[in-house]
Amino acid sequence: MSDPQSNDELLRQPLEHSHAPQMIEERLAQQNRPSYLKDFIYGAIDGAVTTFAVVSGVAGAGLSSSVVLILGIANLVGDGFSMAAGNFMGTRAEQEQLAKLRLMEHHHIEKVPEGEREEIRQIFLQKGFEGELLDQVVDVITDDKKRWVETMLQEEHGLSLTPISAWKAATTTLVAFIVVGTIPLLPFLVALIGIEISAQPYLISTVLTGVAFFLVGATKSRFVDHHWFYSGLETLFVGGIAAALAYVCGVMLSGFA
Repeated sequence: MSDPQSNDELLRQPLEHSHAPQMIEERLAQQNRPSYLKDFIYGAIDGAVTTFAVVSGVAGAGLSSSVVLILGIANLVGDGFSMAAGNFMGTRAEQEQLAKLRLMEHHHIEKVPEGEREEIRQIFLQKGFEGELLDQVVDVITDDKKRWVETMLQEEHGLSLTPISAWKAATTTLVAFIVVGTIPLLPFLVALIGIEISAQPYLISTVLTGVAFFLVGATKSRFVDHHWFYSGLETLFVGGIAAALAYVCGVMLSGFA
């Protein structure tokens, strides 16, 4: 039987190593690097959901496989570009807002420096700093105009100073949308080139899409505080609801086909 104390020591070793001064410095430096995880998850989930919704709607209406491909590919191109463009514009708007507020804070510091110093004082007073220590914090921050402005942007306006590329955000969304969104169409694309893998392509598409939903959710859990299994089920559940709604709509509107 293993010694509980020795197990605690083994667990503590890598934890202590990760908190060595050099490791902390490297980790803090990495925090300033932009992350496009949100853009990937956003594009991947929406790509799979909307494309499989097309497949489910066509299946519910009892239409042919060729209709699935036409509508599915049109969705990949049109909706994928729309999402990427929307993400691009939204990210660009955040950048423009940051630039505008940065100029505003520079202007305020130039015109009413004592008022801006008082804002810094109030911010850190609320964080628990008092007396001489509070005065020192205010002096250090307001001694450097760049540090002063960035502190105001983060603490007063709640903005992130991590540089995000609007082009990379949009491209990540588009690529994730197309790659994952193609999965529901794979059985129909394979049949198009003459390879018949199943007499029930809708069933194969459902299974593949379910797996894609689960894997996207499980992958997301690696970057958030959420168990991979439950994160996968959550994404699968959300995608399943969208597919079910599309299928029901297809059945209800099948008489118009």
